[in-house]
Amino acid sequence: MRTDGSVNQQSPTSLLEPTRKKLAGTLQRLAPEQGLIETYLDGLALIRCNEPVACASSVYAPSLNFIIQGSKTLELGDREISYMPLSYVATSVHLPILGRVERASEDTPFLGVKLTIDPKEVADLVLELGDKAPGVEAGYDCPEVSCGLCVTQMDQGMLDALSRLVHLLETPVDAQILAPLARREIIYRALMGEIGARMRKFAMADSQANRVSRVIEVLKDRYSEPLRISDLAEQANMSESSLYHSFKQITRMSPLQFQKKLRLHEARRLMLTEGLEAASASYRVGYESPSHFSREYSRMFGLPHVRM
Repeated sequence: MRTDGSVNQQSPTSLLEPTRKKLAGTLQRLAPEQGLIETYLDGLALIRCNEPVACASSVYAPSLNFIIQGSKTLELGDREISYMPLSYVATSVHLPILGRVERASEDTPFLGVKLTIDPKEVADLVLELGDKAPGVEAGYDCPEVSCGLCVTQMDQGMLDALSRLVHLLETPVDAQILAPLARREIIYRALMGEIGARMRKFAMADSQANRVSRVIEVLKDRYSEPLRISDLAEQANMSESSLYHSFKQITRMSPLQFQKKLRLHEARRLMLTEGLEAASASYRVGYESPSHFSREYSRMFGLPHVRM
């Protein structure tokens, strides 16, 4: 009680702080090294960075990505999305993304949790919820970007469910039974929260968003092949103009730009992890001209021309 007689109410974020600090301590113990650490629990990975990262290239699968400590900025097409501790990003489709870790140090590392989700899990839960799930018309429109990626804040229920799942990594016997329940609760809470309507759109088989997600799967699997927009539109049972508009709204880029980014992300992976020369990597991902590849690679990653 304050001296003037009024109640000193805590903000929702401050009320979550004890749970957040406890979870951060657990993550630092479970992820002593930097990088993305896959765990034995289905789809669960831990992330740690001890210093800011200027440019990290990756293709996000459908997932929920939670920040527990530090901050991060994602670049998707022509938009930037920033998220801070106690927020999470939901991705409903595969998206090529550039990420920057803004705040991280040895003493206070960036800490995150990634939960990869099978879209069928979402669809099954939406079907089970029926009218109880938030409808698209009543949905929350992410203020940062209207697309297949959206950021929102965790509430106490979500943070508690996430904490339970992470802590199960320390009790494998309990995890066998309880991890699927904690995982299901996390997806449920995301569906029932502010971005649930957006997630539901992608789960609805007859929605434009779901049709675009099927086109994205084709591009992801056949990124090295020449593809025409007319062929993609036919597979999605959409007109070319409708596909182009919906695709750009969801991914913030055209289908051809999307394919190019997939190619460049894969080429970067081949050069960094398999030691391929740039020319070999460019041919592997579908480029016919190594010099053309070099120019586009430099523009995307902000790096000097790669060695050919």
